[in-house]
Amino acid sequence: MSVPQQQDPARRRVLRASGLAGLVLAGTAATAAPAHAAPRSKDIRHVDTVRALRALDPKSLDDGAVALVAGYRTPGDGGGMALRWDAGSGKPHNGGTVIAPAKGKGKGRWLQLHDGTVDFRTFGHLDAEDPADDALDALLADEDVHRVQARNDLLFRKRHRTHRSRIELDFGGHRVRTDGIEKNSHDNPFGAVLFFEGTRTDTTHKHTLGARLPDLSDLIEVGDSGGFAAGQWWALESDARGGGKYEKEIQRLVQITDVPDGSHVRINYKTGWELAEGRTLTWTRVKPVERAHVRNMVFEGAGDDQYTGSHPVAYEYAVRCDVSGIEATGTFWPVVMRRWCTHYRTDRCSLANPKSVTYGGAGYLTQQIYCLYGHVEDCHTSNARHLNDFTASAWSYVTNCHGDGDDQGPFVTHGQFEHDLVYTGNSGLMTFANSGPAWGGAAKRITVRRHSCSWFVARVKVTELTLEDVTVVGKKSLKDSGMLWANADGLQIRGCTASGPLILSQASALSERPNVVADSAFTYAKGAEVTKDDVRADVTLLRTTLDGLDGTAFKGTGALVLERCSLNGAADADPVTVAHPDVALDGGALRDTGLKLTGAKDQRVRLTGTRLTGTNAAGALLSRTADARTVTWHLDGADSTTGGKTAHLSLAEGPNRYRATGTAFHGGRLDLRPAAFGGDGSYLLHTGCVEDGTERAAMPDEGERVAHKSGNVRF
Repeated sequence: MSVPQQQDPARRRVLRASGLAGLVLAGTAATAAPAHAAPRSKDIRHVDTVRALRALDPKSLDDGAVALVAGYRTPGDGGGMALRWDAGSGKPHNGGTVIAPAKGKGKGRWLQLHDGTVDFRTFGHLDAEDPADDALDALLADEDVHRVQARNDLLFRKRHRTHRSRIELDFGGHRVRTDGIEKNSHDNPFGAVLFFEGTRTDTTHKHTLGARLPDLSDLIEVGDSGGFAAGQWWALESDARGGGKYEKEIQRLVQITDVPDGSHVRINYKTGWELAEGRTLTWTRVKPVERAHVRNMVFEGAGDDQYTGSHPVAYEYAVRCDVSGIEATGTFWPVVMRRWCTHYRTDRCSLANPKSVTYGGAGYLTQQIYCLYGHVEDCHTSNARHLNDFTASAWSYVTNCHGDGDDQGPFVTHGQFEHDLVYTGNSGLMTFANSGPAWGGAAKRITVRRHSCSWFVARVKVTELTLEDVTVVGKKSLKDSGMLWANADGLQIRGCTASGPLILSQASALSERPNVVADSAFTYAKGAEVTKDDVRADVTLLRTTLDGLDGTAFKGTGALVLERCSLNGAADADPVTVAHPDVALDGGALRDTGLKLTGAKDQRVRLTGTRLTGTNAAGALLSRTADARTVTWHLDGADSTTGGKTAHLSLAEGPNRYRATGTAFHGGRLDLRPAAFGGDGSYLLHTGCVEDGTERAAMPDEGERVAHKSGNVRF
């Protein structure tokens, strides 16, 4: 809520008189009355410069007298303003909003008349030659000032820390230099030129949960709600859950929206993780900075390290504080640093060539720690570390942001229980939950749409990741780029392509949602893995193309479904190996590849309406390893075409349970050796099939568990 500006009657009267306010704001106050002008009012003094104003004898001034200054150092230089003489004021002289006479140490000050908007030029800062730090401090401390604007380049050499709310600083697209800035303290990304800091009070409340707190809860058990009231802001933290010392599912700045009973409060946040009975929540009362905005700055960083380096803006315990239009180069810490922030926008900002991309926390455009309801939009980085980093943050958007020279990864989450994040229309390398187990290595419900990058990795405990229309294209400068690697825990991939492989691993098992990869395409190098051996969940590939298959492996232990997929290898490539215990191919095609079942336990494979063509280095389209496990083969309406000595099926060891019905074999061989069907539980039923020029290289004799002579068409 905006606070109305308080102006005394004399000030309002002067601003209304003769269009004076407009004259002053335009910076064009006349230096002398022309010959034909009406006589001047004896209550208004006209002077050329601030120096001339200060030279006026205080004894000659009536309380409430007004002066028009034509310029700060020379008439018309842009520093012109209107001022009122306050004979009783003893405010410290600051050279802009408060001007003391040059002589005399008593009371009496010229106070600038303004409508809440003040220009740096009225402090004499007409260029970037002299530091503007004192002027900035004076403006931030003046509650009557709600907008500060720059009309020229500026120099700052201090790191300003303020609790000021309801103020906007607009630098008008001008340069801000920081060469010679004071040293920063150790490991302090909040040592920005502008650091807006809310106040963390000594009021705390701690409560151990007597019941489970479900996911997506906004009604929170507090024990005694008597110390809470609607509208208050609190820093809410859960205790570490064990393992890493930073493993806290909740660290957010939240507002109380209701106190429904004596033991609960309702907050403006739906939690993202379940907390078990016995977990402890700690509440700390906060008085946040609110609506402090920074806009339109061309920032030139100075220094080379964490002490001498500079960056423009930082916020902590801040609500509805926006940053827009910052174009930064050569910074050290993040251009926009946020911690414990809620409801904010960062838009139209950029960073090129920061001082470091290897020092921890350095070289970012924006880092957001314990943040809620953020929107980062229309931002860009070149040769930076991270464009956008979410750490323990939630319910936020990143839209139309792009990173080039992106080997360090423009889009990341730290892995400290981030949740419900949406990325749309961005480009640049992307990795999620990648900072290690000390922070939890977890994230949940992240959606990425229409994204292009050279590398996409979300291989740790990222639950219910959704990818739509993601394009991954590798590049020579980045080893192993071109991959898309994701955690198979409620994973949904639709319409995605990669010049390299899709790799699925599993680090968590929280979701009830199926793992589905649909309408996508990926390319593999020799011996690559599609599913790793830690994938326990079921995986479905739907209408998806896998190219370059050569000994490619499905190593998971859950069910595998390939529905209307296209698997493409080469005549001299090894077949695909499959360890999943239950494998189903529904439609689709295998070209110059095949399946070799390599599971550690019994396996079952079903081919329904699937087409197999070509050959491979093993000379068999369907085969298995030699061991004592039972493999069940069901071919229903399949169509297999090969030639020469290549086998449609090659089974030399058993036991096997084989059933082929309504399947067509063209050319090649059927190599079904008696030893493959001699064990207990083995059977062979080969009926209703077409064998078109197909050699029966080996077949077991018919018997009670073997039937293959009748009911087939052979020519």
